Amino acid sequence: MKKKLFGIFGPILLAAVLLVLLFFSPFKIDSNDPKLIKAASSSMAGNVLRGNSITKEALSTDKYVPFFGSSELSRISPFHPSVLAEKYDRGYTPFLMGAPGTQSLTQFMMMQSLGSELKDRKAVFIISPQWFVKDGIKRDYFDAYYSPEQTLSWLLHLKKVQASDRYLAQRLTDYGVVRKDEHLDRMLAAVKDGKLPDKTDVRFSHLKLNMLEREDELFSTVGMVSKQEAIDKNVKTLPTEYKHSELSSLADRLGERATQGNEFGIQKHFYQKRIKPHMNLFADSQKNWDYRYSPEFSDFQLALDQLSKEHADCLFIIPPVNGRWAKYTGLSQEMLQQFSDKIKYQLTSQGFNNIADYTDQGDTPYFMQDTIHLGWNGWLAADKKIAPFLKDRKPIKENYVMNNTYFLSHEWQQTNPLDIK
Repeated sequence: MKKKLFGIFGPILLAAVLLVLLFFSPFKIDSNDPKLIKAASSSMAGNVLRGNSITKEALSTDKYVPFFGSSELSRISPFHPSVLAEKYDRGYTPFLMGAPGTQSLTQFMMMQSLGSELKDRKAVFIISPQWFVKDGIKRDYFDAYYSPEQTLSWLLHLKKVQASDRYLAQRLTDYGVVRKDEHLDRMLAAVKDGKLPDKTDVRFSHLKLNMLEREDELFSTVGMVSKQEAIDKNVKTLPTEYKHSELSSLADRLGERATQGNEFGIQKHFYQKRIKPHMNLFADSQKNWDYRYSPEFSDFQLALDQLSKEHADCLFIIPPVNGRWAKYTGLSQEMLQQFSDKIKYQLTSQGFNNIADYTDQGDTPYFMQDTIHLGWNGWLAADKKIAPFLKDRKPIKENYVMNNTYFLSHEWQQTNPLDIK
């Protein structure tokens, strides 16, 4: 009988013991390893973005600068910030904080989890107009990068519930992946009401956070694929000295070669695979798209509020949409300009004045790699702002005057840019 019981429960018991030993053993990844950090900086891996251990270690030094963004960061070319920084020995490496599908809400969760590592630092933030759709970030995108560790870290460090906390709690409960945790759901409900979470839920969540942090230490590099090989390959295509005229000519040549003369100036592979087979479906398909009214404006305010709390000095880049593509699909250039005016008002009215707005550059040859992502001349233009901004990485003390009451409101989300005084 004992042998039968052991045969049934023995493997389960053994697995539990091994799991306990694993989580409480001193073993962990060596997050101090320079090679590991360098690989992680360009990986844009989900485990890295959802965790804290590697990013905090990287930003604890002056060697890395956080670049917040989304899918444009994943497209390595000779003029990508990671390539230019390495080729011309700028003394820093971009740590790519984003991936296809990350938007303001995810960016904020990553920011707040970094804590003091973001304090008094410079950063670059690429704002994609495409984030600002009617309902904000889609469930699939949010779920892909949702981090229970970062969420609990925020909740368990709350000392006083502020307007931004109440707004965040409400936004998080819009997503089922968050609500399925009963303890977390109760804690968020309390914060929505302006109260600190119940002590019993806090005690339980501390245990869970410890486990999640341990999991991050053990497994954050699993499946991580660095883009360093692509970076090194593109470094070799650049001239020895940084001369803008020479680089501009190279950008034109590479852009012409890559697009092969198609009517939209889009990279050939993307055009052949994603555009040409469906051309008849795209004509006037975006004439009703509108980026002027969205909860994303308030999600973006969370990120701005965090940057202000940490006294971070940030350069914001607003890319255009491919002009020929916009004309074909009916996407309104007037609407895009009004979106730009609205987001710039949100920035400048609160003291965020470092802005590189390229909304009107959609028709510049080879500015875009495809329909919405910066290309050869686009990244080169951005570098004319990035390079001097990061030459001295000590932030200028900005006088931020935050207006969370307004910019976290539904009223602001639905404000017509033409009505802004």
